[in-house]
Amino acid sequence: MAEVKTNAVRIVETHGAAYTLHSYPCKEPLDGVTVADRLGADVARVFKTLVTQGKSGAYFVFVIPAAAELDLKKAARSVGEKAVAMIPVKDINKVTGYVRGGCSPVGMKKAYVTRIDASARAQEAIFVSAGRLGQQMELDPVKLADIAGAEFDELTME
Repeated sequence: MAEVKTNAVRIVETHGAAYTLHSYPCKEPLDGVTVADRLGADVARVFKTLVTQGKSGAYFVFVIPAAAELDLKKAARSVGEKAVAMIPVKDINKVTGYVRGGCSPVGMKKAYVTRIDASARAQEAIFVSAGRLGQQMELDPVKLADIAGAEFDELTME
């Protein structure tokens, strides 16, 4: 049976980016460390996509290592806001078009300002959600930044 491509995968293909799609059993959102384990991947290469809202009301996307925690002060500084806060889980689909645990930095409902943690640059390829639960795409982080219109910055807690 042919796998139905997500919007994220279609966009990556439209940009001609090389990627590898990985699937794993998943019925509910998993933490990134568990995802890395299911993929048999180095956790340092698995990244999660977080969505925040700034004091201005604008939404911002941050892609950070799965085992790391977003430093909200660094994140706010990175996007020129006084402060940012995680959006409520109930708003994820409304804001992004994705479900919790399947949020990809590529192909959201709107193009939001996106930052990828600088640690991604040290990796040949990273894993990010392919736009649905149980599916990750592995690709070059610089190409991902290009496709997502993202910049790299220091985003995690020390």
